[in-house]
Amino acid sequence: MPSWWPAVCRDRLAALSHVQSRQGINPQGIEEADVFAAHQEGGQTCVEVFFFRTGQNWGNHAFFPKAGGTEAGEVLSSFIAQFYDDKPCPSLVLVSHTFEDMALMTEALSEKAGRRVEVLRPQRGEKKDVVEQAVQNAREALARRMADTSSQLKLLEGVGRVFGLAEVPKRIEVYDNAHIMGSNPVGGMIVAGPGGFVKNQYRKFNIRSTDITPGDDFGMMREVMERRFSRLVKEHGSRAEAPRDEDGFGPWPDLVLIDGGAGQLSAVKSIIDELGITDVPLVGVAKGPDRDAGRERFFVPGRPDFMLPTRDPILYFIQRLRDEAHRFANGSHAVRRSKQISEGGLQEIPGVGPTRKRALLNHFGTLKEIERAALTDLEKVAGISATTAKAIHDFFRKG
Repeated sequence: MPSWWPAVCRDRLAALSHVQSRQGINPQGIEEADVFAAHQEGGQTCVEVFFFRTGQNWGNHAFFPKAGGTEAGEVLSSFIAQFYDDKPCPSLVLVSHTFEDMALMTEALSEKAGRRVEVLRPQRGEKKDVVEQAVQNAREALARRMADTSSQLKLLEGVGRVFGLAEVPKRIEVYDNAHIMGSNPVGGMIVAGPGGFVKNQYRKFNIRSTDITPGDDFGMMREVMERRFSRLVKEHGSRAEAPRDEDGFGPWPDLVLIDGGAGQLSAVKSIIDELGITDVPLVGVAKGPDRDAGRERFFVPGRPDFMLPTRDPILYFIQRLRDEAHRFANGSHAVRRSKQISEGGLQEIPGVGPTRKRALLNHFGTLKEIERAALTDLEKVAGISATTAKAIHDFFRKG
């Protein structure tokens, strides 16, 4: 076990001890208001927002805007202006810090709402207590995020060390494919960085090529890689030229993980080489015997394949990445499959033609009910044999 792992566990336990409170914050004097509180530490900012409606606390949410060296008041000013760009504004907005254009903000929000909106930093009483509680929540939320980020960075450092990378990877892309007997093939890409999973960077690839044999995972991966990296080169140039943010996160991957062994890795490497890309590290992650988690084997070009100790935190981390890619690819496949069924009808299922389709819909009423039906219920439909019932049942549950 790495020497830093106990410290990571300690930090996470400490973060868990700071439970973000929502109950009990129902001041009598606040009927309708939003509360914005900012806390800054370690070059990061958290903005905590409390929502009060009809005299009750309707919850709170923490946001982490990219603020750089901007002071808390300026962050709040910019954040509030964007926050109400697409949502209604209450009659009262409470803030933890003053900023230069508070009067202008009041005027702008009032005009947008069509009634008077007051923006103020309270100095006493219940309103001040609520703002202070929001500041405390912001402080604790930022501490949890920094603890998570610290442990994430240590894990990324460990990944770089395990795979012999020249630098700590700040953007990891993981690829997986999903299909059922070759139908509705979909490729999925998930992204992880210093802050964890970056879900707005996830991508799905509906396989378009008609030359790929159904079930050909190599062919599917080839199409995914060609589309992904051709577009990357077109939009951002080379990896060395592409911009990065202050955390070192950019559009190009610092490491690509492929769900598969030596064959999948070789196929992907040939595609990358054909595109003239030589600076993207590739690793194949092959499932263990009987697909046992913890017995994965890793394939790195130019190195013998190897395994990690079953209790190694880096192994757990890579398993999480792979499982997330698997979840995303399967979810994307399910959406595509459901859409095709809705558009093309139940005839896609072997053994189900127009007559049996009508019988099923007459019996269950909707496609959703057919999808949910138990095997015994499907067997009760007139004209549906046990074999066809099982085909229908299996079709909606595979993958």
